[in-house]
Amino acid sequence: MKSQEPRSSSSCAACKFLKRRCTPNCQFAPYFRSDEPNKFAKVHKVFGASNVSKILNEVPEDQREDTVNSLVYEAEVRLRDPVYGCIGAIASLQKKMVELQNDLLLAKARLAYCATTTSIKPTAPTSTLSEMQDPFNMNFPPSTGLELEESFYQNSFVVGQNEWMNLNEFGQFPFL
Repeated sequence: MKSQEPRSSSSCAACKFLKRRCTPNCQFAPYFRSDEPNKFAKVHKVFGASNVSKILNEVPEDQREDTVNSLVYEAEVRLRDPVYGCIGAIASLQKKMVELQNDLLLAKARLAYCATTTSIKPTAPTSTLSEMQDPFNMNFPPSTGLELEESFYQNSFVVGQNEWMNLNEFGQFPFL
């Protein structure tokens, strides 16, 4: 939140933390308000005031607020997880995404199996009434269940090949 309203006479959080006088053209003041002292303290602990100042000078003014928010997030995560930092959070989310994609493929395979078994009309009813009332009862025959799943995985790769081309080299969707 870059505030354009005139500041009060109090120093910004950065100048208070660094114990210096806050000037009217202080580059930290719009982003580190005096009522958020921990925000700058975290960023300073991880990056240092000099590096934050250099980063803010290199970034265009209209992107500085987003830059500060990113630095604050990165500092908080680095303080929580000093070894992996943001990469640990990203890796955890990517792992969860892969697990969910596999779950989705399995669900689609089961749905395809159910669709093929319901399209074949048996001559005599083979299921009991309790099995018909339970829509989640998935009793796959041992010989065809795995083959159907493998077939589905192969076919889904061919169908979804264009989607995978949109991924970058790290297996992530590119940011727009």
